Formats: sequence, C-alpha cells, structure tokens
Amino acid sequence: MTQLVLASASPARLAVLRAAGVSPLVRVSGVDEDKIADNLGPDAAPEKVVTVLAEAKAAEIVPGLAADNLTDVVVVGCDSMLLIDGQLQGKPGSVDIARKRWAAMAGRSATLLTGHCVLRVADGRIVRMASDHSATVVHFAQPSTEDLEAYLATGEPLQVAGAFTLDSLGGWFVE
Repeated sequence: MTQLVLASASPARLAVLRAAGVSPLVRVSGVDEDKIADNLGPDAAPEKVVTVLAEAKAAEIVPGLAADNLTDVVVVGCDSMLLIDGQLQGKPGSVDIARKRWAAMAGRSATLLTGHCVLRVADGRIVRMASDHSATVVHFAQPSTEDLEAYLATGEPLQVAGAFTLDSLGGWFVE
C-alpha cells in the first residue's frame, strides 16, 4: 500500500492532513534553508525560492525511506515565507526579530508564499515530481503592545514564517 510521508515539522500542515482524514508518516528534513536560498542568488524570484525549498525538503528525506522499509511512497514537502517590502521572511527565531517584524507588518498587507512539492517514490527512487507555489495576501491588524508581547511570550511566532500563524493564536492579529 502506498504510504504518504510529510516532509515537514509543521504542526499546522500535519493538522490539515489529519483533518482531511489522512495520517501521514512525518519525516523532518535537515536541509539548510539559508544555504539553498543563498545559492539561488539575490535576484531569485520569491516564488522560486519557496518552491525550490519545498523540493529540497521533499528530496532530502528520500534516502531514509528505504531504511524505514518504505518502498511505495508519496512525499509532500512544503515551505512558506512572508513577502513584505520585496523581502522574504522566514522564521524569526527570536523574540527581538519577531517584535521588529511585527512593527513592520502591523496595519499592512503582505503575501504569504508557500511552495509545494509532491514526489512519487518507488523502491528508493523518485519516479515523478510535481511542484508549484501558492500566494495568499494577508492583512495584518494592529495589535496593542500588550497583546503583541503576550503573543510573543507564547513562543508561537518564533518558529513560523512571517512570525504569525493563521490557524492558532496569531489568527487574532489577521484581518
């Protein structure tokens, strides 16, 4: 039987699949996102960056599938980044960076770009690949200082693209 493997550490992506009645295996890739983006060069289209990152994440886990005795697999890899003022923003990683990003985003709109890659893997080989991206315009509210600090203190915005989540606490700050 074909096994679906999600090449992502994203709890939100896993929740979407589970809500659709799908229970994938989860294998988190160890790709160096910054290195891949840097190799694309400073003039790479933002849409290309997220798509190439999704492809890299999906492809990176393929060699380990055979070790897990998985021979008939569909792998889904994704990457999201926020495009604002012509700059791509990934995970902030720290409260200070998240706070600065929110200062720039509050009351404005930005584009959430998500790259998607689906691989068909048979006996350890990629036999088919499809990839693309989607774009969603996000309108940010202007949270009070107290609300923003409370949100930052949860840690939630530190490990997600753009320093916000649509499907959890950050959804309160999206119009």
